[in-house]
Amino acid sequence: MNISFTEKQQQYIAAQVGGGDYQNASEVVRDALRLHEVYRHRVIEELRAEIAKGWDGATSAMSVQDIVKLKQQVARK
Repeated sequence: MNISFTEKQQQYIAAQVGGGDYQNASEVVRDALRLHEVYRHRVIEELRAEIAKGWDGATSAMSVQDIVKLKQQVARK
């Protein structure tokens, strides 16, 4: 398997290994993949919970555009 990294990513990996937190670049990448898996699982579960709330909740007077704008504002904070 070949994986390409940007210069910034290569520097980050090297810094992690150089800092002594990891023995080699493979450990850094494996840890990043584990964290990504946890993050993706959490995001999907949160989305499922929000969808369930939407199906089970009262009808909203807000339009889809209003909801998207509100979510974007909250995300920026």
